[in-house]
Amino acid sequence: MSDEIKIMNLSVEDSVLEDLKERLKATRWPDSVDGSMWEYGANLDFVKDLCEYWKNDFDWRSQEELLNQWDHYQTEIDGENIHFIRADSKVKDALPLVLTHGWPGSVFEFYKVIEPLRDPVSFGGSEEDAFHVICPSLPGYGFSGPTRSAGWDVERVAKAWITLVDRLGFERYGAQGGDWGALVTTLLGLLDPSRLAGIHVNMVVSRPPKDLANPKVNLSESELADLAAARHFQDAETGYQKIQGTKPQTLAYGLMDSPAGLAAWIGEKFRTWSDCGGDPLKSFSRDELLTNMTIYWVTKTINSSTRLYYESQKSGSWGAPEMRVEVPTGCALFPSELFRPPRSWADRSYNIVQWTEMPSGGHFAALEEPELLIEDIRSLYRKLR
Repeated sequence: MSDEIKIMNLSVEDSVLEDLKERLKATRWPDSVDGSMWEYGANLDFVKDLCEYWKNDFDWRSQEELLNQWDHYQTEIDGENIHFIRADSKVKDALPLVLTHGWPGSVFEFYKVIEPLRDPVSFGGSEEDAFHVICPSLPGYGFSGPTRSAGWDVERVAKAWITLVDRLGFERYGAQGGDWGALVTTLLGLLDPSRLAGIHVNMVVSRPPKDLANPKVNLSESELADLAAARHFQDAETGYQKIQGTKPQTLAYGLMDSPAGLAAWIGEKFRTWSDCGGDPLKSFSRDELLTNMTIYWVTKTINSSTRLYYESQKSGSWGAPEMRVEVPTGCALFPSELFRPPRSWADRSYNIVQWTEMPSGGHFAALEEPELLIEDIRSLYRKLR
């Protein structure tokens, strides 16, 4: 294995983009129940509209140019390729900050927050808030390319990030994430506490207390409502987890072959998990949705991305760790997040020094509410630098 870090330029071949358009033209659309909207799954009219835009109006080259404003690199860790964006601050003693995305996201999720974190002065902030920003693509996701070996669970990802931080020469750093990124960041807090200034998560992973006969005792009405919403999500919205956690390969044949299928599978999650009031286009532009989807398509990584569910369930690294994170932790709770645990539960899982209940936003915080997220990250690390 080589420790070499190579410069990487994002450039998709024309033939790949032409093939995508031809497949969109040849889509065989399913039927739908008269009058139905989203209750059976991804709405037919929405997916058709999105794919029509993808075929006729979406400009990947402009999005490629947007992403290429930052330096991209790749390196081999534990036998697999790892891609990352590195956006160094002009402030030499800025704190390195590792941002980790989740599924069905990508490093593109961070395109609104990288520059304000790297160069806060240009965005009305203070030089003291500057970060050297590192955004890795999860192994098997996006520009890291498909993983080929088994066993890439969330703990192995966290260990790979520690290797990456070593390779970049950082002695002290911060970490932030949501979705899988929240779990990776949490595990970094357990595995690399001596170097972490602190961690920040916008999805709080916590378990009900085992030592209480009734874990819901002394919870507020709003906390009980949050738990009821989480139970509804578990009962009605986790079919994707069951499939991706048990038979991801079977799912892959459809999603790898049909861009319309990919758009439906991912697009439905961006609707259900965001604070969009039922209309995804209130929270995201078509270009934003399709840039993220196109990254999965052109890198052929939808299959390997879903295997993270299988491997993490198989290894038992799924969900909140049993051990408490003692590294100082900031928690940002957005109202449409999938799971919002009570503060008393979260205190058992983390050494919480900042707890922020946001006024709006959902699971994709960096895309939906970048300014709220940026200020919360800055506020945490002002205490910890």
